[in-house]
Amino acid sequence: MSWSSSGGPGRIAGDGAVVARAPAKINVHLAVGPLRPDGFHELRTVYLAVSLFDTVTVRPGNGLALSVTGEGTTGTGPDAVPTDHRNLVWRAAELLAQRAGVALDATITIDKSIPAAAGLAGGSADAAAALVALDALWGTHATRGELAALAAQLGSDVPFSLHGGIALGSGRGEQLSPVLARRRWDWVLGIAGEGLSTPSVYAELDRLRDDGRVPDGGVLASPEPVIAALRSGPVSALAAALANDLQPPAVSLRPALRRALRAATDAGAPAAIVSGSGPTVAALADDEDGAVRLAAELAGMGVYRTVRAVHGPVPGARLVG
Repeated sequence: MSWSSSGGPGRIAGDGAVVARAPAKINVHLAVGPLRPDGFHELRTVYLAVSLFDTVTVRPGNGLALSVTGEGTTGTGPDAVPTDHRNLVWRAAELLAQRAGVALDATITIDKSIPAAAGLAGGSADAAAALVALDALWGTHATRGELAALAAQLGSDVPFSLHGGIALGSGRGEQLSPVLARRRWDWVLGIAGEGLSTPSVYAELDRLRDDGRVPDGGVLASPEPVIAALRSGPVSALAAALANDLQPPAVSLRPALRRALRAATDAGAPAAIVSGSGPTVAALADDEDGAVRLAAELAGMGVYRTVRAVHGPVPGARLVG
C-alpha cells in the first residue's frame, strides 16, 4: 500500500469542516458457519445498503476529540456509543493517521440516525464515513482500495459500509463481490427500545448448535435465490428467499422479537426478518407507497420504539456538500 499525503486539505468547507455520511445495512441473506480458529465465524451474506444514514463531521483540531449527537447519546449497555478509543471512528482515525504518516489531529462529531446495537451496522457506517472525511481533511489522497483495506482491519461490516449498494460478503463478511440490481427495494425498519450485543447473539447461536436445536452450519446455504430475486424481482421471490441464521439466537435472547416479526406480516409485509444480529426487524414492502402504509400501521401498534421507511440500494460512505 502506498500513500501520497500532501499535508494539505482535501474538500474542506469555509469553516474547515468536512462532512461524510454512510448508510445502514440489512442482511437479506446471512449464513453463519462454525466458529473458526481465529474466533470469527465463516459467513456468506448478502448486504443491502438502505437510506438511513449517520453523518460524520471532521474539523481541524489539536489531538483527537470525539462527540456523538442523535441516536446513542443516552443509551446504556450495548446501546451506549463511546467517545474514546472504544469507538470504531477513533480507531479509524488512528489507523489512517498511522498509515498516512500524518498527525492525529481532528475534532470529530458523529450525528447518529442509525441506532447502536441494532443489527444495522451503525458503528461500521460511522467508521467508513470517518475514513472518507478524514482522508479529505488531512489530504492523504488514499485510493478507494486503500481505504477498503483499512476498513477490513476495523471490522467485518466496515468494508460494505464504504462500498454500499448490494454485495455478497464472504470470509467474516469483509470480502465483497458487488451485486448488480435493476430495481429499488422498499422496507420498513422496526427499531426496538433496547439493543442486542452482537457477540452475545453469536454466542447464543453456538450454544443452540451445541444443544442440537438449530443446524450446525457445516454447509452454508446458497445466496443465489436472494441474489436472483434482488436482480429482477418480483417482491414475492425476495420474500421467499430471505434467510438469517442469527434470527433464532436473537429471538432466543429477546423473545419479544416473535411478536415483532409477526406484527410486521400481520400488518401486510410480504416478509419480515431480523436484520443481522438484531433486534431490528426489517419488513419488506411491495413498493414505496406500500412502505408508507406499512410504517403507519406498525407505528400505531406500539410494538417498536420507532419505525423508519427506507429504500435501497443506496451508495456507501460519501462526502456531503
